Amino acid sequence: MNAPTVRVLYIDDEENNLHAFKASFRRQYEIYIANSAAEGLKILQNVSVHVVIADQKMPQTTGVEFFKNIAETYPDPVRILLTGYTDIEALADAINHGDIYRYITKPWNDLELHNSIKNAYDAYKTKIDLRNKIAELEKTNNELNRFIYSISHELRAPLVSTLGIVNVVKLEGLFDENEYWRLIETCSNKLDYYIQKTLQYYKNNKNISEITPIDFSKVVPELIELYSYVDKETNFHVDIKQEETFYGDAFRIEVILGNLISNAIAYQKESEENKKVNITVSVNRSSAEITISDNGMGILNEHLEKIFTQFFKSKTNHGSGLGLFIVKEALNKIDGKISVSSDTTDGTTFIITIPNVK
Repeated sequence: MNAPTVRVLYIDDEENNLHAFKASFRRQYEIYIANSAAEGLKILQNVSVHVVIADQKMPQTTGVEFFKNIAETYPDPVRILLTGYTDIEALADAINHGDIYRYITKPWNDLELHNSIKNAYDAYKTKIDLRNKIAELEKTNNELNRFIYSISHELRAPLVSTLGIVNVVKLEGLFDENEYWRLIETCSNKLDYYIQKTLQYYKNNKNISEITPIDFSKVVPELIELYSYVDKETNFHVDIKQEETFYGDAFRIEVILGNLISNAIAYQKESEENKKVNITVSVNRSSAEITISDNGMGILNEHLEKIFTQFFKSKTNHGSGLGLFIVKEALNKIDGKISVSSDTTDGTTFIITIPNVK
């Protein structure tokens, strides 16, 4: 196989250096030369160059300044600086800002410069390969997400029909006559729960934040009503202090609160006679602090660090293992924070802080 063509641009205001460079390396590389930064820029505009070499001391601009100027417009070519004197400050600044890959003193050693160009090209190729791999992975991930979203929607249609039939059976008084109806309802509700979480996860990843005013005195009761239908025995105590207007991502905030309220209900103790969930919201100019606590079964200490992990499920085996993971992901999207304290006697408390985006 033929070796790849490596395109090298060398910029120097000394004609002798340009000709010497071309004579030394024209058999190994495709060489372009320019006697000024302006000429070098013209070549970059028309040729896809892999490696750019520039002399530090030029009349109109230095090599370091030239590299800084092209860093944003032409980020891909790897940059090598040639210098006939040591300007430590300029070199340190250029290296620290990523403007040069390597510097070589003049007069150069052909072998050293040759190896530097080879290494620079390898770095260029690695960077491009990595970018292509990332693009491929993003494309694959987007396709997978679209597939999951589409399948989840398709699954919901027959599932809703099944639950509709169960409700008809209940209305006709036939539900308790056959235990299979209860089994069908339980399995259907569980499947619906998994589908809902999958759709939440997809939307949370895809949605761009849309900032709107949020009235917690409306949002919280609506979410309680939505999620408490599965357990009417749980008592909610809500205390909201909001004198400031709060701006945030309504979709993600509802996802966060909805999952935590749902968990507070789901993880109640069956033997508890006074099931309760306390929700407090305190809003100020900079943030909203929300506390959700319950007197449920609690979380073991060894599980506290794992509960926000995808698909983590405790020995109680409730839920899909996605709820708290989605909560953490949604909070990350809006720069929020969450902490948790829990024990198996008193239950669990989550404290969430969400920035007020004005």
